[in-house]
Amino acid sequence: MQKIFYATTLVFIVIISSCSKKPVTPNTDPGIAPSKTGSALDLMRDSVFLYAQEAYYWYDALPNYATFNPRAITGSNDLATLQTEVDLISQYKINPETGKPYEYYAAAPGSAKYSFIDDGTVSTELNGVKGDFGFAPLYNDVNDLRIRYVYPGSPADLAGIKRGYEITSINGRTNLTYDGGSGGAGTNVNFVINAYTSSSTISMTLKRFDGSTFNANLNVATYTLNPVLNHQVIDAGNGHKVGYIVFNSFTSPSNANTKLNEAFNEFSTQGVTDLVVDLRYNGGGYVSTAEYLSNLIAPTAKNGMPMYYTYFNDKLTNGKASILKNQVRKDANGTYNYSQFDYSVNGNVVNFSKTGVPTTLNQLGRVFFIVTGSTASASELTINNVRAIKTLDVKLIGTTSYGKPVGFFDIDINKYQMYIPEFETKNADLKGGYYSGMTPGTTEYPGVKDFDDVTKEFGDPTEGLLAHAITYVKTGTFTTSGPAIQSLARKTFSVDESSAAGLMLDKDKFKGMIYNKPLKLKK
Repeated sequence: MQKIFYATTLVFIVIISSCSKKPVTPNTDPGIAPSKTGSALDLMRDSVFLYAQEAYYWYDALPNYATFNPRAITGSNDLATLQTEVDLISQYKINPETGKPYEYYAAAPGSAKYSFIDDGTVSTELNGVKGDFGFAPLYNDVNDLRIRYVYPGSPADLAGIKRGYEITSINGRTNLTYDGGSGGAGTNVNFVINAYTSSSTISMTLKRFDGSTFNANLNVATYTLNPVLNHQVIDAGNGHKVGYIVFNSFTSPSNANTKLNEAFNEFSTQGVTDLVVDLRYNGGGYVSTAEYLSNLIAPTAKNGMPMYYTYFNDKLTNGKASILKNQVRKDANGTYNYSQFDYSVNGNVVNFSKTGVPTTLNQLGRVFFIVTGSTASASELTINNVRAIKTLDVKLIGTTSYGKPVGFFDIDINKYQMYIPEFETKNADLKGGYYSGMTPGTTEYPGVKDFDDVTKEFGDPTEGLLAHAITYVKTGTFTTSGPAIQSLARKTFSVDESSAAGLMLDKDKFKGMIYNKPLKLKK
């Protein structure tokens, strides 16, 4: 599986710079590693496995070095070889609830759902700099390919492209019919994926809402990412005001917080009573930004109370991860390495803190989260944090989320970074473990399960998923006979198939939670 599908936790990237990227020198014990010598690729392959034996959350299921034999793994290039290795590592630990690996990925069995090797792209994107066309497609139905979102200031935005426009041709090809399934992407889906993720130019014909068509010729360009795609206040009547925000990526605090503040200041000024946080395409990002959003939503009474707990494997918590000393970091306080951190649960409790949060929604009583299969990691962390707040009525609307209650810190492997799950989070009620995702409309996650409506722009009160929230605010129930919901029921896709199709097109959409602040050093 490609790296962009994974939920990640890039630890320390923002405030700590890496000082050492040397491969680990293998132990001479034949049961661990056969030699201290070899090619650069040999040493990188060794490093991937040896670090996993210490830091991987599920290290206890891995075989010894001789059995795994990392130097026998091959690929088309170094990056592909190392990705193949982490894919193999990811398949050993079995989830007893499913009988499949914890990292089982249904769209590409045998590939890692979470683990990946990165070449630096992730940190660039999550610090707010994007280099692409600025849009992503989504199948509304088998023969209906649409624009799912457009980033402000991107090439797509400058070309007048909007969410909900139908794509009728790409690079002259008009047969764009969905042909994905349980076996993965078909010819047409792969064509669409490659056209918008693997080329520097793209030509499309699009149909506007009024039925008129136009051509758009786009070139890849670099732009500053605004993670807030829409925010507004909707008057639902009877004293209820609904604050609506589309948050599409947990970028770094320096990029995201000012945009979040702008939205929540408006919500506070207008006295919103109900909040809709639209995370339907948000694959996650920095943990600190997830904490900030959680604090914006939380009432003042939660200040100083636990938000979530972090759990590492026993090697890390017991100080037995000796080779992590090779992962040296430096900040304003000095130089240290990963083996010096306190990985205990008590040492890593995160509390709610209203300090530095500019506003509080004093009248807030209900929070709706809009989710899909593309909602992952830091998004799910935020939802899990907030649903433990007893004074808030939390509902989920949409389809089953991605399912990633684990995160990671970056491990340098020569010029690459390795991201493998190193920790799991649980909320203040000690609830977590949502490896199969959060499904709206269940006992655990009250709400309603329904299609993602990509035929409307964000904030349109008739858009299917937002309409559910507004209806509930007005009537106390999700039942509606509105035209938006009725039309979606006639899709060729089932709700789950529609969500799976969206996830398949997520090739360049980052999914993860990145711990971008230092853990506490051992005392």
